[in-house]
Amino acid sequence: MNWRSTTVRFAALVFLLQIAAAGVLLLAVRMIVHGQVYAGAAATGEMVRQDVLAGQARGVAAIARAVGLHTVGDTGSRAVLLLTDAAGRPLAGNLDALPPNVMPDGQPVQIDLYRRRHATPEAMLVRIDRLAGGLRLLTGSVVEDEARTVRLLELAMLVALSLAVAFAALAAWLAARMIVLRLEDTVATLDAVRDGALSRRVPADASGDAFALLAASVNATLDRTGRLVEELTLATDMLAHDLKSPLTRLRSALERAAVAADTPAAHEAVERAQAEGQRLLTTVETALRISRAEAGIGRDAFAPVDIAVELEEIAEIYGPLVEEAGRAIRVVTPVRPTLNLHRELMAQALGNLIDNAVKYGAGTIMLAVEAIGDGVRVSVSDEGAGIAPEHRAAALRRFGRVDEARGGSGAGLGLSLVGAVARLHGGSVALQEAGGLRVVIDLPVGEEPTG
Repeated sequence: MNWRSTTVRFAALVFLLQIAAAGVLLLAVRMIVHGQVYAGAAATGEMVRQDVLAGQARGVAAIARAVGLHTVGDTGSRAVLLLTDAAGRPLAGNLDALPPNVMPDGQPVQIDLYRRRHATPEAMLVRIDRLAGGLRLLTGSVVEDEARTVRLLELAMLVALSLAVAFAALAAWLAARMIVLRLEDTVATLDAVRDGALSRRVPADASGDAFALLAASVNATLDRTGRLVEELTLATDMLAHDLKSPLTRLRSALERAAVAADTPAAHEAVERAQAEGQRLLTTVETALRISRAEAGIGRDAFAPVDIAVELEEIAEIYGPLVEEAGRAIRVVTPVRPTLNLHRELMAQALGNLIDNAVKYGAGTIMLAVEAIGDGVRVSVSDEGAGIAPEHRAAALRRFGRVDEARGGSGAGLGLSLVGAVARLHGGSVALQEAGGLRVVIDLPVGEEPTG
């Protein structure tokens, strides 16, 4: 559980507020009921106290008679009284001794005591007054029934609090679930657009709440993004046409100039110009392919491809180039999954990796495919010096050059194209160290690959 999640914190807030409300309500009920239950007993005890104290001026005998009158036949009475002398000896009443934990001249205290001729202790609400001559007078009332009522109330409150916790948890879950459900269509739409479904929109919502406003804002943003992508597509097509045509004519002119060159120096200059023109044309075409792939253009050309067969065919095509460099190329395919791919773009991406391995790597070049969780990993590795970890992020950027790690005259678009193609297929690219450079392309699949 991610406690930084707004949904989780909102659910926790709902839960805590529900519990706080239930706790305050139950506590208020207990205080009111407790006060009402003990109010009668407190009034009875005070009435008896005042009646006994009224005879204080007539001496100890008068007080003792008053105590006796209130405790005669005390088996059915609720009054509790005890008069003691200065030494604590009982003079009259229905208790045997003063309780040591009740302070004189204080507020009434609830305590369990034994009355005479009673076999069990009873809850009592008592107080002690100091009289002249060191006498002590305890007065009060039995509150056993009231205490039992309060205990039952507290038990019921515990049950109610347990139910409140359960219902608060349910309310918190429902509140969080409601938020998730309200955002589900928006998130699904954004995921689909991220994967290239640029025409996807959030379903219309007429509620007019914050979620509906969010959906409307997202749809407006996607409409604007769709128009920008269309403009980008048009611009890239026009750029491709406007650049490729003059570059092609320039190449033709240079070819004619090479035929007409009558000196070795002129012929060499024309060849250099031809090489630079071809390099420029390749750079433009690659940049356009990257832009179109990043924009999600080309998904309509996806088709089922046996990736293992594709690797074998690419290895066969690049085999002569690798052998000419005095190297070897191997294909390892323990699994042979079929994926929906843009075959041309994937072939160019893998070809770029093989070409980089030939130019900048060493040793055997290995093409491999393996199953990873719910996806497939395609890798191209060599046994060269590789790329230092601190330079790998730059190598994956468009026009990124890592001259310290790998020399050459490339435009820095090879790995960028590989990354764009991987993202077009919902995958990712990573550079690893494996006795050389290992470029891995992780691609999702709908079904588990079979061996």
